[in-house]
Parts: sequence; C-alpha cells; structure tokens
Amino acid sequence: MKPLDELAFGSDGSRHEQDVLRSATIGEANTRLPTSQCKPLIASPWLALLCFALLTLPVSSFRLVHAQERVAPDREWVVATKAAPPFAIKRSDGEWGGISIALWKRIADKAHLHYRLVETQSIPELLDGVANGTFDAGVAAVTVTAARAHRVDFTQPFYNTGLGIAVPINENPWISIGRALLSFNFFQAVGVLLCIAMTVGFLIWMLERHKTEHFAGGAKGLASSFWWSTIAMTQAGASQNAPTTLPGRIVAMGWMIASVIAIAVFTAGITSTLTRRGLEGAVHGFNDLRSVRVGAVENSATTDYLNHQRLSFRAFPDIQSGFSALAQGQIDAFVHDKPLLTWMVHNDYSSLVRIVDTSFSNESYAIALPKNSAMRSTLDLAVLDQVESDWWQQKLYETLGTARSP
Repeated sequence: MKPLDELAFGSDGSRHEQDVLRSATIGEANTRLPTSQCKPLIASPWLALLCFALLTLPVSSFRLVHAQERVAPDREWVVATKAAPPFAIKRSDGEWGGISIALWKRIADKAHLHYRLVETQSIPELLDGVANGTFDAGVAAVTVTAARAHRVDFTQPFYNTGLGIAVPINENPWISIGRALLSFNFFQAVGVLLCIAMTVGFLIWMLERHKTEHFAGGAKGLASSFWWSTIAMTQAGASQNAPTTLPGRIVAMGWMIASVIAIAVFTAGITSTLTRRGLEGAVHGFNDLRSVRVGAVENSATTDYLNHQRLSFRAFPDIQSGFSALAQGQIDAFVHDKPLLTWMVHNDYSSLVRIVDTSFSNESYAIALPKNSAMRSTLDLAVLDQVESDWWQQKLYETLGTARSP
C-alpha cells in the first residue's frame, strides 16, 4: 500500500494514480478534472477534522479543567454549618453531628469528597459565605426561600416542616381570661347579639308606634323598643310594656324563643373559651398571635413570614434568648421552626416552656451551594437517593421519633 502523498502526487512526480483513485471513488472514470480540483477531495476531510480539533480543544480543555477544579475528590471542600439541633449539633469534643450533618457525611463518603466543616454564627452568615464563594456548601437547617434562591442554589429538599409556637407553662390563667374578654372575637359576638336585638326592636316599633303608647313617637318610642328587645333577650321583665298588637306579639314571641337559643350558644362559647384559656393558655394557633406579644429569631425565615403576615414581633438573636424572655414573661409566644423548638424544649426547657399542638406555613430544608455549582446535579441525585432510603427513615425515627417529615 502506497503512502498518502504518493497516492496524491505519484512517486515519479506524475498525477496518474491520483486520477485513477478519484475516478474509482466517484464512479466517473471517463471524466477528467484538473488536478487542482482533485486534491481537496482527499485532503479537505482531514483538514476540516484537524481545524475542528484545533478550534474546540481550548474550550473543551478549559471546561474540563474548570470542572475538575470544582469536583476533584482530592480538593478540600469547605462546608459551612450552624448549630441548629437536632439537624446540626456541635458536641463537647468539637465534632459535629445531627440529621443534616449525618446526611452530608454519607453523601460525601459515597462521592469520595474531602471536606472540613466550618462553624458560622447565623444562617445569613452561612448564606453570605456560600454566595461569595468562601464556602463550597452550607449544611444545617437552611430553609429554602425565594429571596435566598436568588443568591445561592439549593439541592433537592431533604426535610419538610412548618413553624411552631412555644408558650410558657406557668402562664397566669386570669391574664389569659382577661385577654379573652377583651379580645376582638368577644366584642364581635356581643356586637352581633346587640344588632339582632336592635333589629327586633326596630321591627316592634314599626308595628306598635301608632297603637301602643310607650312605643309611640319618634326617637323616644324607638329607644323604648330597643330597650324592651334587649330585656326580652335576657328573659328579664319582658312582660312589662310588652307589645299589644297581634303582629307585634308574634314578633315578640319569636324573638324570645330565638333569644333563648342565642344566649345559650353565646354563653356556652364564652364558657368554653374561658375554660380552655384558663387551663391551656391564650395561644392555640396562628390567629391568637395577633393579640399577644410574639418573639422570633432575627433575620430568619420565620421573621420573613411574620412580616408578610403583618404580625408584629420582637426579634431575638437566637432561640435561647427567646426562650429566656418567654420564661420571664417578657413575651407570650415564641415562633420558630417546629422541630427545632420541640428539640430545645424536650432537652433544656421542658419545665418552663411547652409547644402548642399546631403548625403553620410550609418550609423545606436543603443544602446551599454557590450559583451554577458544578456539583449541583450530583448532589441532587445523592440527596434523593438518601431521603428515599431506609437509612434516612431510621435516622429520622431515632432522632425525632417519626419516620417521615411532617
């Protein structure tokens, strides 16, 4: 087999073999083309391939080097965390544990990532470090929000939860009862009863003003009608100055029967509310927070939610400060992520604080990554693999007493 240059130009300088090769290739043996047009048919594919390789090599090499720089197993990852029991717990020996840390260690071991954990003092500090590239990842109880997603990337969520409410155990029952009697709901119920009584009084006045003396006249007769209707509602002295016409008496009879039911329902509701508040306290759900003094951790997802709901609150630097204020009577309720509140109360504040049996708002915890991180897709799959595994369900059960997110 002859070399390529001999096939193209001939060993003796002639172009005869080139013409034969060209004719055999394209099936046109009887058609002769100038040699200047034949050479590109052999050389141009190789030349095009070479040019393509030369053009793409720098870009491909740059991408490969950049990707290796970000995902190389031997590169040390700097992973930020923040104490948030039971998801991130700093032990007395300086080692880290907890649900989130256990998840990260398992993922890192399977991906053969070399890393070191760095403690931050707050979630905003953690997110700032991830956003500016100081940290390669952030692992704790980091809630995914729209505002945060503009600055950093998040993996698939590994835990779903909601906000909870902590209240003091030794709340004064009379204070709770007083707040119930001065609440908007109480005045609303009283207002509804009075409106019904005034409506009935107006109807009695329209029927009796021309035939019954004490209902006669304008404002005076109308006031007498309102007064009689209110007295009839309380079942006290309704026979005095009662309506005398048949239509008026029919309305009066209907009102006296209906008022018995209305007063019974009103009394039962007030009694139930006062009893419940006297035994259990003033806060039972989110709506009760509008009538009490509320606390929350500053610059957290909780404060974002409370601001969005236009609910006033007092900000504290951490959960411990909020619990101390709660125990000292400086606030009436403290709002934060429910699993974190539950853990803190169970371990440190069980004699002072209790958790209300309610939950509101939806929150998801995830691993924070810098924008456009090369490891995001890898970690997404790793998180999904772990949260769907039996190991994860067992971890949640051992730590929280439940095998699934709420």
